[in-house]
Amino acid sequence: MTGVDQAAEFISAARAAVTGDAAATAAVDRCAQRLSEPVRIALAGSLKAGKSTLLNALVGQDIAPTDATECTRVVTWYRRGQVASVSARAVDGRSMSIPVTRTAGRLGFDFGTLTADDVDHLDVEWPSRALHTRTIVDTPGTASLSTELSASTLSLLTPDDGQSGVDAVVYLMRSLSATDTDMLRRIAASIGGGSGPLGVIGVVSRADELGAGRMDAMISAEQIAGRFATELSRTGLCQAVVPVAGLVALGARTMREAEFRTLMELAAVAPADLESALLSIDRFQRPDLLPHIDAASRRALAERFGVFGIRLGVTLIRFGVTTSTQLASEMITRSGLAELSDVIDIQFGQRADQLKAHSVLVTLDHVLSHNGSPAATDVRASVRQALADVHGFRELRLLNTIRAGGLPLTEDQTDELSHLIGGHGVDPASRLRLHPDASPPEIRAAAVDAAQSWRTQGRHPLLPAEASDACATAVRSAEGVVAQIDAYADHL
Repeated sequence: MTGVDQAAEFISAARAAVTGDAAATAAVDRCAQRLSEPVRIALAGSLKAGKSTLLNALVGQDIAPTDATECTRVVTWYRRGQVASVSARAVDGRSMSIPVTRTAGRLGFDFGTLTADDVDHLDVEWPSRALHTRTIVDTPGTASLSTELSASTLSLLTPDDGQSGVDAVVYLMRSLSATDTDMLRRIAASIGGGSGPLGVIGVVSRADELGAGRMDAMISAEQIAGRFATELSRTGLCQAVVPVAGLVALGARTMREAEFRTLMELAAVAPADLESALLSIDRFQRPDLLPHIDAASRRALAERFGVFGIRLGVTLIRFGVTTSTQLASEMITRSGLAELSDVIDIQFGQRADQLKAHSVLVTLDHVLSHNGSPAATDVRASVRQALADVHGFRELRLLNTIRAGGLPLTEDQTDELSHLIGGHGVDPASRLRLHPDASPPEIRAAAVDAAQSWRTQGRHPLLPAEASDACATAVRSAEGVVAQIDAYADHL
């Protein structure tokens, strides 16, 4: 039985248990609706962390305003839709259409006479492939946990009733401040429901700025991300930490041929002259420098890619990149976006049903706790027992430990373990490193062998405790594959 199937049965049982309680019944019905929707992923973090830019990069389209206007002060839901549309839900319950504007090439939402204080949230429907399987929620910055600006973010992610409005969070940070760790702690408690950070990924955002736009900026950012990951893993607040240069990622995903041609022209400039011009963004845009290259094109390039992006693009061209498609692909990889997309897919996308089911169970636990009927008490006991079985999330936490290099295992053992616990895909063939067309008997035999092997390794008397725990998790994962194959055979 999948997590969604189990959650659906609990929803039916809970609905029967709270008959006559209108508020509880409505809450249970919302759980059913939530289970049928795409997984909800929020982008959160401090002010100016680059959330909207990262959202646009992940979607591959310019759909989120990045200017510091009224619309960036409101929680905004980006959902799949047949046509582009934006609506505002006012705090008084009214819903109204919001026009989409373009000013000097920048996307915006026209609030008219409304202000951010008048709006509870925005709903953006957009025909994007990236939104077919996930709903992304862009949140206002959390510069301070006590500011009005962060209140709507806290209400969504860590409400007083403990029922988070999302299933997973990508948390952007530029440093690991006390505010960040406090916020991550609250998010983990709210989303995890006492089970820890079940769906939290950290991002060292605007990573290129950590190295002042130098070519080695991402190396510095990776080192910083490693330190953050170690600290957050130790405190149990995050599953993974990835450095991303959001501006470069967005520029690369939406690269225009005219921009590629300008980068080609810059690559032909003498290295010393180009470096002199790139000492600052303002200097790069001066019309008296590099006069043979259009100043307006340089200005647009600087706004879209920043100093690091320009340096990166020029360097790649000098090393042999000859097409805009090839350049965009290389820049996406080097920006960190490709790695982040992979982590989101493995930890959120491929475990979407598990994350949604967990969110529903946490909500049902809360709803049933306020209904004193014997039936509600019985259903709640079953729900809490299901919440205690969080093997999938033990896998996620173990993946984070592996990423941080925190297991005393050989390279081959670590690679095998990473596959078995879903680090390269959660389907049985990926877990067992088999061909995608492997037959059920082949998969079952490989899973049984894996369970026996990891059980034997876990019994070694000199094995450190953390490695022994990892072996136990591997055994459980392998046994889960066997159970999945046996259940499939029973239905034939």
